Amino acid sequence: MLAELHFNVWLALGALSIGLNKGGLTGLGILFVLFFASVLDPRASTGLVLPLLLVGDICAIIVYRRVVVWDVFFRLLPPTLLGVVLGYFAFNLVSAAAFGPLIGWIVLSLCLVQVVRETQGTRLDRLFHSRFFSIFMGVLAGMTTMIANAAGPVANLYFLSIRLAKMNLIGTAAYFFFAVNCCKVPFSAHLGLINRESMHLTFMLAPFVLVGFVGGKYLAAIMPQKVFERFLLACTFLGALRLVL
Repeated sequence: MLAELHFNVWLALGALSIGLNKGGLTGLGILFVLFFASVLDPRASTGLVLPLLLVGDICAIIVYRRVVVWDVFFRLLPPTLLGVVLGYFAFNLVSAAAFGPLIGWIVLSLCLVQVVRETQGTRLDRLFHSRFFSIFMGVLAGMTTMIANAAGPVANLYFLSIRLAKMNLIGTAAYFFFAVNCCKVPFSAHLGLINRESMHLTFMLAPFVLVGFVGGKYLAAIMPQKVFERFLLACTFLGALRLVL
């Protein structure tokens, strides 16, 4: 009984953190990954997490539809979809345990560059706005989301790097992750990650996503731009550290 209660509490907290993340606190993607990983096998959790993410995504694209920066969206999406396809073919060849640390070190290095950049003014802007950087980060995000279910740190770091304003970042991220997650559904279903059991859990946990979304929307609205940027960078750093460890 206690074990079942413990299991359900972690799942509810994971669903709540998905809602907070989709509501506007986009850096909190690290939380639901940790909550679900504490009670589920990392790969099995993908089948549960993906439908719940789509519940939050649908809320987000409705609420934030007017603040999307479409140029950024269409710049990052094609290489990300390529990364999803590559991740699908690599899924049974590369374990999350082996792939995660590699991605983690890359993101940690980019976090350090982002911190250094704050002391350099606009000197490094040319690199972050380059076509090469968007392709690199897109492919990285796509592969990471398929293999390790942790594209958040990669994509959020990209949005931070090109200096999107808070609401534009939230809106663009909402549509970006919705598009990516929709594209992941057939691949995940084919791999057997989405099944009847995972969908049953999704219906049970969806209300927690909705509650979290309302809370995340409120907190994001009152958070100043600089505080939001530092919060997001800190969460990205922690997410990368988790991949490394």
